[in-house]
Amino acid sequence: MQARKLFDFNDRRTAAEEARKKAAEKFQALKSRLDDPAVQQKMAEQKAIAEARAQRQAERAAAKAAEAARIAAEKAAAEAAAAAARKEEERRAAEEAMRARAAEIDAMNRASILDAEKKARALAVAAEQKAKRDARYAARKARTK
Repeated sequence: MQARKLFDFNDRRTAAEEARKKAAEKFQALKSRLDDPAVQQKMAEQKAIAEARAQRQAERAAAKAAEAARIAAEKAAAEAAAAAARKEEERRAAEEAMRARAAEIDAMNRASILDAEKKARALAVAAEQKAKRDARYAARKARTK
């Protein structure tokens, strides 16, 4: 079957008018369909579905924000606990360093006391030896006179 050929202007114009009329009728049919209760019910259902979807998205976003806040709080608590542990470790290290320094100073004091006692004994021995030597010299001098 061959398609009808439009050769003159009037044929083309009437075909365009018919196409416009058909499009307008189609639009009017669609517009009148909006007043149909079944269509309105379906549109209401679609609107309810869209609202429920938006609500679920909002709930998910709120849950995600709450989870992020919980994670941030846990992280902050962990950091605070770690800082407290570091501070306690530093305090213990400083205390241990003070004990070690006190023990070192005590050992140095004992060593210096021992050195002083050794020197005092050595001086006492030297003085005693000198006194004996002086006594020997004095006895020799007394014998020779």
